[in-house]
Amino acid sequence: MRGTLSDRMGAALLMAPLLLFLVLAYAWPFLGVVKWSFTLPTPGLGQYHALLTDDLVQSVFVRTLRIAAIVTVVSVTAAYAITVVWVRGSPVQRVLAEFCILVPFWISVLTRAFGWVALLSNRGLINTWLQSIGFISEPLTLVRNEFGVIVGMSHFLIPFAVFPLASAMRSLDERVLLAARGLGSSRMRTFWTVFVPMTRSGIIGSAMIVFVFSLGFFVTPAILGGGRSVMIAELIYLRIFQSPDWGLGAAISVVLVVFVGALMALLFRYVKPKQLV
Repeated sequence: MRGTLSDRMGAALLMAPLLLFLVLAYAWPFLGVVKWSFTLPTPGLGQYHALLTDDLVQSVFVRTLRIAAIVTVVSVTAAYAITVVWVRGSPVQRVLAEFCILVPFWISVLTRAFGWVALLSNRGLINTWLQSIGFISEPLTLVRNEFGVIVGMSHFLIPFAVFPLASAMRSLDERVLLAARGLGSSRMRTFWTVFVPMTRSGIIGSAMIVFVFSLGFFVTPAILGGGRSVMIAELIYLRIFQSPDWGLGAAISVVLVVFVGALMALLFRYVKPKQLV
């Protein structure tokens, strides 16, 4: 019993610096933001009332949720295909898949965003190539809109969606798949009726992670959206640093944090944290 108590005390002492850091670096500043949302420019609930009545804020919230949902579907779908190759492919396929997964982590988000601008702009590589082969006569509008934002965000988030899926796929019982094949099920039917349902926790975990990350994206939407597809993080920046309207910016931040916290609580209700690693 004493050993157990001493172990717990040792673990608590080891965790104390981390908890203190989290309180000082995140919790304390966030409480200051909460205070701003109720006190600036005047005390009261005026800023939260503005969230419910301001058409601009509401449209940005709707746009953010729409883009986040589309990015989630695109990213998880692409990540699922990559993960299947990574986990169940041949040795060469696994190496190539791992290369595609890890290389994006070595490139900064700013570099990737400007890379997509170079590819998707009116004089970018894609439009130039399509015009050179006579496929189009006028450049396609592929950037400074929601399409460019979705492409850039999906490219960034696909690797993050891979790891929960890989964890779920690697924990499968191969005997279940062999039993399905032994009962006469085709490869495709086994995949859709056995393999995919058994990786449901990985799909849910990947979708929640990508969706939560998408809600707080700033650099990629700001560059690829060109100010025409403002998302919630960019709106907070504009309210805090350019308006300045610190009270409304703080209120938007508080609502966003509470919403993300609720999503994370929902995630951990259906998926164990170790399955996300």
